[in-house]
Amino acid sequence: MLRRHCLQALGASALGLATASAQVAAAPRAGDARLLLVFLRGGYDCASLLVPTSSSFYYESRPNIAIARPGEDGGALELTSDWGLHPVLAPSLLQLYQRRELAFVPFAGTDDLSRSHFDTQDSIELGQPLGGRRDYGSGFLNRLAAELGAKRNTAAPMAFTSTLPLVLRGTVDVPNTALAAAAGKAGVDERQAGLIDMMYRSTALAGPVAEGFATQAEVVRSMQGEMDAASRNALSTKGFEGTARRMARLMQTRYHLGFVDVGGWDTHVGQGNATGALANRFEELGRGLAGFADEMGTTAWKNTVVVVVSEFGRTFRENGNRGTDHGHGTVFWVLGGGVAGGRIAGEQQALSAATLFQNRDHPVLNDYRAVLGGLFGRMYGLNATALARVFPGARAGDLKLV
Repeated sequence: MLRRHCLQALGASALGLATASAQVAAAPRAGDARLLLVFLRGGYDCASLLVPTSSSFYYESRPNIAIARPGEDGGALELTSDWGLHPVLAPSLLQLYQRRELAFVPFAGTDDLSRSHFDTQDSIELGQPLGGRRDYGSGFLNRLAAELGAKRNTAAPMAFTSTLPLVLRGTVDVPNTALAAAAGKAGVDERQAGLIDMMYRSTALAGPVAEGFATQAEVVRSMQGEMDAASRNALSTKGFEGTARRMARLMQTRYHLGFVDVGGWDTHVGQGNATGALANRFEELGRGLAGFADEMGTTAWKNTVVVVVSEFGRTFRENGNRGTDHGHGTVFWVLGGGVAGGRIAGEQQALSAATLFQNRDHPVLNDYRAVLGGLFGRMYGLNATALARVFPGARAGDLKLV
């Protein structure tokens, strides 16, 4: 068993090198690179997304919620001899994977062991060393924007959220706006906007106020076509797909660094398997990400990287309520037209009772700061000194994701 997994790991490594080599010309250009970070809040069940189909222990541990093996009714979509994909993702993520525009990084996460949603989310968004005093005014995406802005004017950041998240707080001014369907209605009308503009015109806040109204106006304009075509169902305004397509339109031309969070992943009860509550969320999210890629268009998509993360995974064994509880390691997704995809990347190991973390969870073998640091280094040409400012105290690990 160990020899088989060792040989598979060597094979995967060789495939990764070959894929990366084949896609060098298609990797995002530093000056045009776009990055979108998608945060799944609630700790999603990665073992239902990236299914360890070769692990008999997985099926023993989940008598009610396991995703069946490939070829069986409701079975996983085969990716490798060890891994399968949740079946509802056949029309979305599977196609991106087959086009080598999607890679998965299992056993990923942070060494934060609080198993608290809020503490771990904060820890990841800040990107600071564990154990020290946290600076809640400095998130890692803001520090990345500062590094990029120091070299070139192509790091325009945007939070597609109703409030500014921790990850984008810092020295760089970052606008934020929610892009749900209701966001098409302005919070203030044109007359009120004029009065506010006059109030701040001769103050130090004139610039930020003007930027805020310009952002609001651009969002409304980007949604107008969608609202006009709604009667023909050309584009849904409900759910994540509509939001993702609106983000794509803004990131095509104006914003090169984006963040959005998606909630509802805390599945303690009635999680389901090939169908059910979690499957529905996967289907909607996958459709949204595929819609984002489609809306970006071929040229911009080749220079775009989307990273999907969550604060932690969930327990490997199902609980008494046919759900899962707070876990540790998870699976990251990396998508993009220039991504070295079609593979399972990073350090891996067989999943068995002997290899679980604290006899309950996926272990963390690929630290999130190392994974993201290596990715940022490749995307933007940042050296070790610059990456150390983005992720203090961390050492970047190059998984050749682009």
